[in-house]
Amino acid sequence: MYSLHEGSGLLLLALLAGLQIVAEGRGTPPCRLGFSEDVYKVVVPDMTERGQPLFNVRFVDCGRGDLVRFECSNPSDFRIEADGVVYAARSIQHSKLPASPLLIKASDTTTQQQWVTQVKLTHSAHSSQQVQEGAVPPVMSKDLKEISFPSRNMDSQLKRMKRDWVIPPINVPENSRGPFPQELVRIRSDHDKNRSLRYSVTGPGADQPPTGIFIIDPISGELSVNKPLDREHIANFHLRAHAVDLNGNQVENPIDIVINVIDMNDNRPEFTHQIWNGTVPEGSKPGTFAMTVTSVDKDDPKTANGMLRYKILSQNPESPTSNMFTINNKTGGIITVAAGLDREKVPQYTLIIQATDMEGNPMYGLSNTATAVIRVTDINDNPPEFTAETFFGEVPENRVNVIVANLSVTDKDQPNTPAWNAVYKITGGDPTGRFSVPTDPTTNEGLVTVVKPIDYEISRTYVLTVEARNEVPLARGIHSPRQSTATVSIRVIDVNESPYFEPNPKLIKLEEGMMPESTLTTFTAQDPDRFMQQSIRYSKLSDPANWLRIDPNTGRISTIAVLDRESPFVKNSLYNATFLATDSGVQPASGTGTLQIFLLDINDNAPKVFPLEAEICEKPEPNAINITALDGDLNPNAGPFAFELAHRPLDVKRNWTITRISGDYAQMSLKIGFLESGIYEVPIIITDSGNLPMSNTSYLRIKVCQCDINGDCTDQQHIMAAGLGTGAIISILLCIIILLILVLMFVVWMKRRDKERQAKQLLIDPEDDVRDNILKYDEEGGGEEDQDYDLSQLQQPDTIEHDAIKPVGIRRLDERPLHPEPQYPMRSAAPHPGDIGDFINEGLKAADNDPTAPPYDSLLVFDYEGSGSTAGSLSSLNSSSSGGDQDYDYLNDWGPRFRKLADMYGGSDD
Repeated sequence: MYSLHEGSGLLLLALLAGLQIVAEGRGTPPCRLGFSEDVYKVVVPDMTERGQPLFNVRFVDCGRGDLVRFECSNPSDFRIEADGVVYAARSIQHSKLPASPLLIKASDTTTQQQWVTQVKLTHSAHSSQQVQEGAVPPVMSKDLKEISFPSRNMDSQLKRMKRDWVIPPINVPENSRGPFPQELVRIRSDHDKNRSLRYSVTGPGADQPPTGIFIIDPISGELSVNKPLDREHIANFHLRAHAVDLNGNQVENPIDIVINVIDMNDNRPEFTHQIWNGTVPEGSKPGTFAMTVTSVDKDDPKTANGMLRYKILSQNPESPTSNMFTINNKTGGIITVAAGLDREKVPQYTLIIQATDMEGNPMYGLSNTATAVIRVTDINDNPPEFTAETFFGEVPENRVNVIVANLSVTDKDQPNTPAWNAVYKITGGDPTGRFSVPTDPTTNEGLVTVVKPIDYEISRTYVLTVEARNEVPLARGIHSPRQSTATVSIRVIDVNESPYFEPNPKLIKLEEGMMPESTLTTFTAQDPDRFMQQSIRYSKLSDPANWLRIDPNTGRISTIAVLDRESPFVKNSLYNATFLATDSGVQPASGTGTLQIFLLDINDNAPKVFPLEAEICEKPEPNAINITALDGDLNPNAGPFAFELAHRPLDVKRNWTITRISGDYAQMSLKIGFLESGIYEVPIIITDSGNLPMSNTSYLRIKVCQCDINGDCTDQQHIMAAGLGTGAIISILLCIIILLILVLMFVVWMKRRDKERQAKQLLIDPEDDVRDNILKYDEEGGGEEDQDYDLSQLQQPDTIEHDAIKPVGIRRLDERPLHPEPQYPMRSAAPHPGDIGDFINEGLKAADNDPTAPPYDSLLVFDYEGSGSTAGSLSSLNSSSSGGDQDYDYLNDWGPRFRKLADMYGGSDD
C-alpha cells in the first residue's frame, strides 16, 4: 500500500507511478494493456480543497495513450485527467469520504475495450495542513519510489536491447516551499549489488541551462529538485539517467525521465484591454449582442487554475433597470436582457466586468476586473418638430434665388446624423413650383427660396404648407406628429416693372423705295404695373441706316429716308430696328422692342455685265467669251436678261458679235478674221425682265492678244495682262522724265543761290550782322547757315599761326596796319572744362585797352578770304567820291539788311 502522508500531496503521485519492468530476453512476453494495479489504496488528508491533486493511477497503454479515455464513478467529488492524475472536484472532509471504493474506468475509443480498477480512500491520522496558494507540502525520502535500470546480458554488452523501458512521467508541483533539496525518486541498477556504481543525470535543468534545478546523489541515486519550479516558465523537463562503474564505464543504457511541473493557481486572469468599447442600438430587443470581453490566465487552461468565468459586478447608470445587460460566463459575450434602451435618456452604460479562475470559485479563484463602456447608438425614433405653427416672409416680385423665410425645427436624435438631418417638402400652396425649401447644413433650418419669378399683379400673397422629415425613415411604430407640419405666409411686394412690347419682335412687310415721311406702323408697349398710374415714352435705340423715326408719345413709326432693299444694312430682305419704351415711375423702368421690316423688291437696279474683263485671241478660232449679268434685284426683276451690242461706235458691231446662250448667259466672239492685239472696251446693252424693264450699257474690257497653240496668251502678252496698256506705259515714262527735269532744276537753283549768297556777304550791314554774337538755339548745332567759323580758335587762340594763315606780302587794302600785338590773356593748350565766358571777358578788356585797336565804326577783318574777290573793295563807300552815275535804287529790293545803303546812296539828291 502506498501511504499518502498528510501534506505529502502531489509528490507521492510520482511514487505511485511505479515502473513496470519488461524483462529482456528471448522469452519476453508481449505488452499487456491495463491498469498497473487492480486495487489502489490511497491515504488522503483530513481536508482537501477543490482542484487539489490526490493520487495517480498508472495505465499501461502500450503506445496507444491518445486513444484511451478515463472516467470516474464519482464525478461530483473527483475528476481524472488524461495523464491519470485524480483531482478533488470540491472541498472534501474525511467524514464525507465515500465508504465504497472509487472506480476508475479506462476505455479504448477504437475497440471499445474497457478496463476497471478500484481505489480505496482513507484519511490520514495526522492533522492536515491547509494547502495554500502556490505551496506544496514536503515529501519524506523514506517513501521514495525506486526506478531500476533494465537488466543486461553481461556476456553480450554490445547487443542491442530488444525493448526499452516505458517510464511514466514524474509530476512535481510548482512553487513548492521546500525544504530543498526535495527528493523525487531513487534510481538504481541491479549491478550495484556486486560493485560500486555512480549515478548521474543530464539534460536541461541538470547539466544544461537552466542548470542546478535537479541534482542526483551519485552513490544512492536519489534525484532531488533543488529549487521551486514555475510551470509558466518551463512546463516539463526531459532528463537522462546514467549508471557507470568507478572506472567510468557504462554499465546500463541511459534511461529517459520526464518530469512534468504540476500547475498551481498562482496567476490571476488578465484582461487584454482594461477598457472595452461596444455599441448597441437604442430600442433593441432583449438578447441583442453588444460586445465581447476577453481575459487570459497564464495557468494551465486544462486545469481549473486556467478556467475562467465572467460576471458583471455593476452597471452605471442603473436606468431603467439595474440589469440591462448580462454576460456569458464562459465566452465573455455581453447581450441585452431588458428592453427600454433610449439614447436620449441614457446615451452610455458603464459595466464593471470580473474574470475569475478556478471556474469562477469565489473562495479559491483569483479574479481581476475591467471596464466595459457600451454606447447606445441612435435610431430615428424622434421626428423633427417645427418651433412655430406659422412662419412669415416677404419678397419683391420678379426676384429669384431669394430666401424668404427660415424654418427652424427641433429633433431629439443625435445631431448631424441622418436621423437628425431635416428634409423639407412643400405639400400645398405652390401649384406652379415657384418655391423650394433646401436645408441649411449647419443649422438644419429650412430656407424658403423663390426659384421662379413672382408677379404681384397675379398674386399678392402665398400660403405654403411645409412638412419636415428626416433623411432616414422613422423607426417602426413611430409616426410624425402634427408639429412636423407648418404654414408659411409670404407677402409679395410690388415693384416698378419694365414695359414690354407685344409682339416682340414685330414683323411688317413693305415695298422698298418708300419715300420719307411715310407712316409705317405703330409700335407700342404695355406696362405690367396695372396698379400704378404711369405713362410711357418711346425712343429709338438702334436704327443702323437711320431710316426711321418714332413718336415719343404714340409710338407711331415713320420714315425719314428712302428704304432700299439693296442697302448693306439689310440682310435677306430684313431690316431690324430697336426701340425703347420707358415708364414714368420714381425709378423709371424701360424695355426694348424690335421692329423687323421685310422689304419687298422692286425693279430699281439695272443689270451690269460680268466679268468686266476678258481675253481673246487675235484670230477667231478658238474665240469665245461667256458673259452674264449681275442685278441687285430679285426675280422676277432680274433675269432672264437680253444682251445687245451698242450701235456706237460703229466698229463694235463690225468687229464683234454676241450670241445668247440662255436666259442669263451670252457669248462674245470676233466677227472678223483678224483683230490687232490691244485693249478694247466693248459697250453691251443689258435689259432685265422686270415689270418695267431696266436697261444699262456696260463696258466689257477685252484684251486681244497673240495666242499659242493652246489658245493661251504668250508671256509677252501676259505682262500686258496685268492691266498696263500702251497708253499707261507712255504715261509712266513721261512722269519719270518730268521728275528727272525737276530734280535737275532744283540742283541748278541751289548752286545759283550759293553764288548769290557769297556775293552778298560783304554788303551786310554791321548792325544786322550776327556772326560776332553768340546766339542760343533750342536745338543741337546752331547759328545761321552763313555762320561759318571755327570755335576752337576761341578755346585755344594761342595756337593760331597768323603767318601760316596768309602769306607775307599779301594784304588787303582795307586791312589795318601791322603793330605790336597786345598781350592778350593766354590759354593753356589743354582745354579747360570751365565756361568760355571768362576767357571772352578778359579778351574784351584787353581789346578796350589796346591803343592799336580800330575804332568801333571801322571794318573788322575776322578772316582772310584770299585775293581776287569779285566784289571789289568796299572802302569807296566811305570816300567822298561821287557815285552819281551809279543807280543804287535796286538796293531797296535786297531787303532790310541793305536798307541803310539804299538810304545813303539811293533816292534823290536830298
